[in-house]
Amino acid sequence: MARNSYIFTSESVSEGHPDKLCDRVSDAVLDAFLTVEPNARVACETFATTGRVVVGGEVGLSDPDALASMMERVDEIVRGCVKDIGYEQQEFHWNTLAVQNYLHKQSAHIAQGVDRDGAGDQGIMFGYACRETPELMPAPIQYAHAILRRLAEARKSGAEPTLRPDAKSQLSLRYEDGVPVEVTSIVLSHQHESVDQDSAAIRAIVEPYIREVLPSGWITEKTEWWVNPTGTFVIGGPDGDAGLTGRKIIVDTYGGAAPHGGGAFSGKDPTKVDRSAAYAARYLAKNVVASGLADRCTLQVSYAIGVAKPLSIYVDTHGTGKVDESQIERAVAEVMDLTPRGIRTHLGLNLPIYARTSAYGHFGRAPTNDGGFSWEKTDLTEALKKAV
Repeated sequence: MARNSYIFTSESVSEGHPDKLCDRVSDAVLDAFLTVEPNARVACETFATTGRVVVGGEVGLSDPDALASMMERVDEIVRGCVKDIGYEQQEFHWNTLAVQNYLHKQSAHIAQGVDRDGAGDQGIMFGYACRETPELMPAPIQYAHAILRRLAEARKSGAEPTLRPDAKSQLSLRYEDGVPVEVTSIVLSHQHESVDQDSAAIRAIVEPYIREVLPSGWITEKTEWWVNPTGTFVIGGPDGDAGLTGRKIIVDTYGGAAPHGGGAFSGKDPTKVDRSAAYAARYLAKNVVASGLADRCTLQVSYAIGVAKPLSIYVDTHGTGKVDESQIERAVAEVMDLTPRGIRTHLGLNLPIYARTSAYGHFGRAPTNDGGFSWEKTDLTEALKKAV
């Protein structure tokens, strides 16, 4: 029997976190290639450390001259990302860091399966939705993201000039009868300007923003606060700790409240089902919950490299379903083409919309007019209800 009263914790990391900086660079490279050609192939990995960013992986464009031109732009793309995030430290500055580019042409053996509209790799992907928040996301991860996003806005606007880009948040929420009711602890580590700023000084800066973001009544007299618990946090970003693309996959998805298939998202073009099928699974799970067919929904799909049709579709409504799970499994396959090409077409994924996903979560975000976060739409609810 599922537990209804418990404490659950999720963490988020800011756009200035070393791993997230690498995700941003990888997705910015992807966006640049998709701007040149919607069918561009990109599998870009980034590594960052003191004074250096290394980019590598496979890329492909139909025009060799365009490919050569894009290779020359990588340095500019990297520096633009680092500058926008806000790094101007002595040992990690957008203008002085060294950029090494090891991108190369996509393997013909990988391309042959994708060119036949097959999946770019084997794997399992999960989607999840629940009624804990208006965005149909688990509350701990949704609000952990919201705290850091709000602090980044305050930093970049100049309202909080002593904050620096690197930060991590963590929320522990107490649930009663399956509903989040209270924050039991808040952990925030935020990079700052001066060694003279202690934990109390940083808490005085960040607490109003945290209270602004969290629902009224969730912070109580019993809530534990841990702000910069180790003390000084001046040296941050890749100067303090190395970063790598794809190391924050639980932050990217559901904060541990739901399964993750294992594949990272950033730097991968939408022929890679690690990314596109995970987006489709979230889209379908969210529409199942939005349609009233369940209050919680986990959806899994699986693929084989070079094969277009998904090998399996699995739905678990965790005892909250209004109809049998097998009916929902048949319905989702009916209302959406889950081949890699079908997913890209339905969700409009061949667009340069990915750099914005690299921090503060790939899910629980508002769809944008230019096609961003299309997998967050709830436009399949009527079709699903009709199909079941």
